[in-house]
Amino acid sequence: MAATKSTGTKSSKKSAVQKTVARKSGASRNVKLASSKRSKASHAIAAKTPVARDALLRVAAEPRLSVGERLGLRSSDDPLDLSSSVALVVDQETNEILLSKNDAAILPIASLTKLMTGLVLAEANLPMDEQITITQDDVDTYKGSRSRLAVGTTLSRGEMMHLALMSSENRAAHALGRTYPSGLQQFVRLMNAKAKQLGMGDTRYVEPTGLSSLNQSSARDLVTLVSAAYEHPILRNLSTSPSYQLDVGQRTLQYNNSNRLIRNPDWDIGLQKTGYISEAGRCLVMQAKVAGRKLIMVFLDSAGKRSRSQDAERVRRWVEAQDFVPTTHRPQG
Repeated sequence: MAATKSTGTKSSKKSAVQKTVARKSGASRNVKLASSKRSKASHAIAAKTPVARDALLRVAAEPRLSVGERLGLRSSDDPLDLSSSVALVVDQETNEILLSKNDAAILPIASLTKLMTGLVLAEANLPMDEQITITQDDVDTYKGSRSRLAVGTTLSRGEMMHLALMSSENRAAHALGRTYPSGLQQFVRLMNAKAKQLGMGDTRYVEPTGLSSLNQSSARDLVTLVSAAYEHPILRNLSTSPSYQLDVGQRTLQYNNSNRLIRNPDWDIGLQKTGYISEAGRCLVMQAKVAGRKLIMVFLDSAGKRSRSQDAERVRRWVEAQDFVPTTHRPQG
């Protein structure tokens, strides 16, 4: 916090100096004050110049653009008017595509990454009762996100996986990769090797949590990942657990599933994972039984905390109302 306050003080002093110089020079006034995007005075003055005004409007609008909008993804072929820029719904047993929207777009996938983290660990057959301790290396340096797992907390590998898959616990996911027998770098290599083995050509991982926006994939690849992960009972059980209580020292911590649909009786979900970072928007993958069919759903780059769940609800109701005739199949290989 001290560093933040110091930076803010320096910024304020710089802004004050710029304003003083600006009063002495009409020509420099617009340039110097426009460079201070946080200053209301600079916005008012720059707005008088068309070029500066347009630049400021672009800056102001940029954070509100979704990933899909920034990449120019088309919203055509979207009969449900979904909030997600990317969506794909596939019949798990027949590979029939029921709904597709920008399914080839390659985007950041946030904590959907943890599904591959879990898959690599599940296939490694490591002891789930082995104790793992959170260290300073597990503290998030990408986003500065918070965690209730303090440095020094020791849990079993199984508990770490439970928190990572159910509640998207970043320190737990990082600790799982860091403590892999061959180390973190080898663990990430195994994540990418598994993606290649599964034919996930659009996918790349650089770390096991999803906090880095360089972890990227497409909806097509994520359908493949969900299908592979579904084969492991431990991933199905941990990812769909509604809640989990954890005793840490003298405290009891209550963790809840990050997917609110898990607690909805209208849903029969076999596996799921949520994700969010600003670069990826709200993301969700699920295997769920709808209208007697086992479906895999992928939603990427959705805006708003509940929009991904609302998109899933739209799809569920739509599928329940349809009498599908197989016409389109997902490409093999």
